[in-house]
Amino acid sequence: MNMACLPFLICLLLISFCKCDDQLTQAKQLHPGDVLGSKSGVFALGFFSPGTSNKSLYLGIWYHNIPQRTYVWVANRDNPISTPSSSVMLAISNSSNLVLSDSEGRTLWTTNITITGGDGAYAALLDTGNLVLQLPNKTIIWQSFNHPTDTILPNMKFLLRYTTSDGSANARIMLDYMGTFRFLSWDDSSSSWTVHLQRPASTIDCYTYASCGPFGYCDAMLAIPRCQCLDGFEPDTTNSSRGCRRKQQLRCGDGNHFVTMSGMKVPDKFIPVPNRSFDECTAECNRNCSCTAYAYANLTIAGTTADQSRCLLWTGELVDTGRTGFGDALGRDVTTSIYLVRKWQTKGKQRNDENKKRTVLGNFTTSHELFEQKVEFPNINFEEVATATNNFSDSNMLGKGGFGKVYKGKLEGGKEVAVKRLGTGSTQGVEHFTNEVVLIAKLQHKNLVRLLGCCIHGEEKLLIYEYLPNRSLDYFLFDDSKKSMLDWRTRFNIIKGVARGLVYLHQDSRMTIIHRDLKASNILLDEEMSPKISDFGMARIFGSNQHQANTKHVVGTYGYMSPEYAMEGIFSVKSDTYSFGVLVLELISGSKISSPHLTIDFPNLIARAWSLWKDGNAEDFVDSIILESYPISEFLLCIHVGLLCVQEDPSARPFMSSVVAMLENETTARPTPKQPAYFVPRNYMAEGTRQDANKSVNSMSLTTLQGR
Repeated sequence: MNMACLPFLICLLLISFCKCDDQLTQAKQLHPGDVLGSKSGVFALGFFSPGTSNKSLYLGIWYHNIPQRTYVWVANRDNPISTPSSSVMLAISNSSNLVLSDSEGRTLWTTNITITGGDGAYAALLDTGNLVLQLPNKTIIWQSFNHPTDTILPNMKFLLRYTTSDGSANARIMLDYMGTFRFLSWDDSSSSWTVHLQRPASTIDCYTYASCGPFGYCDAMLAIPRCQCLDGFEPDTTNSSRGCRRKQQLRCGDGNHFVTMSGMKVPDKFIPVPNRSFDECTAECNRNCSCTAYAYANLTIAGTTADQSRCLLWTGELVDTGRTGFGDALGRDVTTSIYLVRKWQTKGKQRNDENKKRTVLGNFTTSHELFEQKVEFPNINFEEVATATNNFSDSNMLGKGGFGKVYKGKLEGGKEVAVKRLGTGSTQGVEHFTNEVVLIAKLQHKNLVRLLGCCIHGEEKLLIYEYLPNRSLDYFLFDDSKKSMLDWRTRFNIIKGVARGLVYLHQDSRMTIIHRDLKASNILLDEEMSPKISDFGMARIFGSNQHQANTKHVVGTYGYMSPEYAMEGIFSVKSDTYSFGVLVLELISGSKISSPHLTIDFPNLIARAWSLWKDGNAEDFVDSIILESYPISEFLLCIHVGLLCVQEDPSARPFMSSVVAMLENETTARPTPKQPAYFVPRNYMAEGTRQDANKSVNSMSLTTLQGR
């Protein structure tokens, strides 16, 4: 009878020895061979020796439900246990700390927290892999997730968050002893860990210290990361440690200048110089013959709470720099512009800039004349623009049109810009680029968008403009949910601002310029909703005695083109006047020139405005959102001016200087409008034509409008 009970008693003893619950109380200890498991058995806490070694013992957490033993956290990573394993235990002390100690009472590891009222504290291993020390009321007073070792688990606090479709998936992020950053998940089908992301991802390790040697930098932003030399340097084939050497040796104070390397990780071994402005920082490097580079960046020194000197200097070799793509996201690298000292080949640089100008201007019809006038425009480095736009990310895209896409960017120093990236391989794209550069470089007016620079890089042609936060007029005017932001005072100011901009183009600038594509989407709005005319890609310059021109290649936008231009290819300043008249009528009515809600009696907005004006019912033309708020006299004034601008006879249309006079002084004499001109394509009623009503036309016959 007693013998029959023996197997049962042995089983009880074995179960008592294997601690497989998920809690460790003050009444229990964890010894080598014991396991503390999470409730669902996903993770386990216990002692282990890595590999086949029995010399060092560690306390750690591993995946318990995976056949391949994978450790995710180690308590005593920097203090391995070398004493006999039988004398080691994990327990909760009277101070409510987890303590790893030996038989002599020496502390090998502890949570080392101070807490009052910690009675009844216990440790629990959660199914997330988090070892927590908590009070009976479930208040967590310490957790392993706040003290990661080489692995990041889901739900751990981190600067990066990746969400899988399966929230319970076995996944981890780790940084191995070689500095390789990996994101992995367990694949049951292959019984192995699948790597989803690895940095470095190639044989060139951009994340290993000084991986490209002196004066080299690792470009991790490329599809295949590789080492490159800083500007003014070349690969050093004589040095087995790789790196780069100067193409020309420096001589102190003799023709040395700075070249900017934008978006770079700050090299190691910098010297912070306190209390220096940017110019003073430049001068500091200039007068020190040992200075090889300087940077002006926000920098916080460890152990302090305030930003320290922004002036950083380097002497000797530059090591451990690069373009990593992570920058401040990992809280380590400072990304900035490095101003590198190099021997300046002035004549060569000037020649290169002149060649670039000739490349641009060579496509312009009056390029020789303008070139002799020394057209100036800043060339901006392609890498700087790519970095500013997050490599032309879709999330940075503001819009797109017939000649390319427009992106929002932020240059070094925080200046926001709009970058137009023209399509490659297009002759029209080249002409568009040429027009923009040559024209806007010479135009300065508060109602014209400012060109900050351009970039020619292989087939890439980029235009960099000031960034206007309120986008374009059509973004507000033709959206029922946004048009209320355009009250009448704002609309009236836009009308007057565009008119002043056209006066400048037509008569006040050094050249007479016909825009040829004036429309709501080409009117940009700044932070105060003031208008700026943009997109000069289709513009043309007239000579001093030239009044009109003729072309067989008609470009423009449905509804905005004057009839003589659309049908005969004849354009002049009066063509822009017509487009302006259409824009005025759109602003007053809040409708597009060919709005779908117009009835068959009014094939477009001009026809409706003319009909209501003739019948004395012009009030009915005004947008109902603004009608009740402002004097009707201003509405009638603008409708009158708009109809004068869209008259069929170009000679009857007023010059823009007269338009400005009428808008700014209601007592100015205004002739009675004559029959307006509007052109309705034969397929106007087709839905497809209506949808294309606001697109620019790149190609058109002289008899029928052909949209693209």
